[in-house]
Formats: sequence, C-alpha cells, structure tokens
Amino acid sequence: MTKPGMSRVFRVPMAALTLLLAALVFAACGSTKDDESSSSSGGSSSSSSSSGSSTAKANPNAPIKQGLKTVSIPKQLGNPYEETEHSGVQEALKELGGSDRIQGPTDASASSQVSIINSVAQQKPDAIVIAGNDPNAVAPALKQAAKRGIKIVGMDSDVAPDARSVFINQTSTQLIGEGQVKLIAKQIGGKGEIAILSATANAPNQNAWIKVMKEELKKPAYKDVKLVKVAYGDDDDQKSFQETQGLIQAYPNLKGIISPTTVGISAAARYLSSSPKKGKIKLTGLGTPNQMRKFVKDGTVTEFQLWVPKDVGYLAGQAAAALASGRITGKEGEKFKAGRLGEYTIGANGEIILGPPTGFNAKNIDDFDF
Repeated sequence: MTKPGMSRVFRVPMAALTLLLAALVFAACGSTKDDESSSSSGGSSSSSSSSGSSTAKANPNAPIKQGLKTVSIPKQLGNPYEETEHSGVQEALKELGGSDRIQGPTDASASSQVSIINSVAQQKPDAIVIAGNDPNAVAPALKQAAKRGIKIVGMDSDVAPDARSVFINQTSTQLIGEGQVKLIAKQIGGKGEIAILSATANAPNQNAWIKVMKEELKKPAYKDVKLVKVAYGDDDDQKSFQETQGLIQAYPNLKGIISPTTVGISAAARYLSSSPKKGKIKLTGLGTPNQMRKFVKDGTVTEFQLWVPKDVGYLAGQAAAALASGRITGKEGEKFKAGRLGEYTIGANGEIILGPPTGFNAKNIDDFDF
C-alpha cells in the first residue's frame, strides 16, 4: 500500500541538484582513489603475475630488505630430509638478517598444504618457500597469496609455474633419471627385472624423474633391463616398507629397486636388510648419508645418490630474499648472488638448478653428515 504523499512529485531547485550531483561525483572519485591506494599498499601489485612476467624490472644492486620474514612449507613435517632442506632456508634468512618459520602438514597431502597456504597468506610474510605435494592443487591458493604481495618460491618439488616466481631444482631432471637407471643397471649386471618405489602418485618431481627413467630404459644399452612395476609408498615409512615386501612377493625374479625418495629408500633398505633377498636384490635411489650409512656398511646397498638438501633450502632462501628485495623478478637470464653458493642464473620457466647429484658409497659416505 502506498503511503500518503508517496505519489507526490518533488521539485528540486536546479542549483541544489547541481550541488548534489557534484557531491556524488566527488564521493565516487574518492572511493576509486582509496581502492587504488589500498591495492598498491605493501609493495604488491595485483596485476603482476607470480611467475615473474610482471613489467617490474630487477635491480641487482638493490639492498636486501631489512627484517625479511619468510615461511617454509614442507611436504610433510617429521621427514628428516624435509627438515634438513628447510633448515637451509633458515640459515640463509638468518645470514641476511631476517627470519624463517617452518609451517607444514602432518600428512603429505595437497589439501593440507592448501589450508596452510591460506593461513600463512593472512600473515603476509615477504615470501613463501614451498615443496609442493601436487603442482596444480596448491596453485590457486599460492596465486591468491601472490596477489597479497607475497613472493612464491617453489623448492625441491615444483608447483604450477604460473603460481610461483622461481623454482629451486636440486639438479636437472634428466641427470637424475639417467643416473638412477645407470646405477641400477650397473648393480644388476645390465640384465633383469627392476621396479620403482616412488612417493605419492601426484608428486611432480617423482613423476618427472620416472618419465626420464622410462625413456632411458628404451635405449639399446638397457635392452635386457625390464621395468615391471611402479609402486607408491606415499612417502610413508610403513607403507613403503609394505610396498617393498609386496614387490618382492609379486615378482620373484626381481633384481633391483629404484626408490627416488628418502623415505622410500630407507624403508626398502630396512626390509631388505633382514630379508633372504639381502644382497640379491639391489637397491638404489635418493637418500641421505645418515639414513643409509648402516645399510651401505652392512652390504644392503652398494651406492645411491642425492644432492646436499640443506644447500637446496639455502639457495631457496637466498632467492626468496632477492625476490622480496627486487634484485630479481624471476625472469630467465637474471643473475643473483646466493651467499656461500656463489652466483646463479635463472633459467627457462624460472628454474634455478643447484648442481649435479652426488653418489654415496662405502668409500665416501663417512665424509658426509646430513
């Protein structure tokens, strides 16, 4: 029902109408100005891509930002390799007068990492250093963090390239895949069935290495080496142990196992060390000297490989500081100094390679402590 007077036409003097319109326009302009200043606060630009494709130019001589704060997000807490790797980030930040805090999931799932990324983004650190459990699943959350001005550094296990500025790779994918096949083929005498014990089915680094291994096995030099199974231990010690047992039971003629994961190789070694197959089934992969020392010395493992994980983290920390300070943007060809590791150049797709892997055996394993 219309109230009395609602149908009346109000006549507004032209001068008053002009003043009213002017006030509305002024208010609208003021609102736009506030939005712009808000979006540019904190040194961030919502139009900038975290993959380093922004129009911002690097200044190699820019001073390192004082009081830098970064957050490291490992694949999973409690993993000795991850702990060593992320301690390198902390070393780098401390050296640069900043600080790093490790905040990770208790399980190696992408969904758990997403929750942590969202929580960390609210705290607005200068940078996030992450070893991704799934490259695409964590990407949306990382992109949202980047819009808040947070620099994203992928480390060890990459995330989607458009969700980070740079990726710190331990070594080249090609060298790892080729090296693992070469090691196992040598140990089994160039002939026999082999299996791969991986981490999670979605781990980007594992899958990239395995792809290279499969291509390498097609070469004439390995025509008598047959890959019979790729198993997944999900970077869980007990499951990896059980998967090793399952492989041996399912393939009685198995001659070798490649496990390119520190959790997997140590679990497989533990099973083999007390098995009748000790010494008969060869095991190699990627592990830490401290994990594998006893298995090398008791003859369970002849040789395995890895890089120095603390250096991976240290390089990631240095890259995060360089990004947050404007020394680099993530573009190919940019150079930066990484403390005690020297100068590095950013490669294609924002990749920065630490260096070649190291082989560990009975002759040199006591020279390392990590």
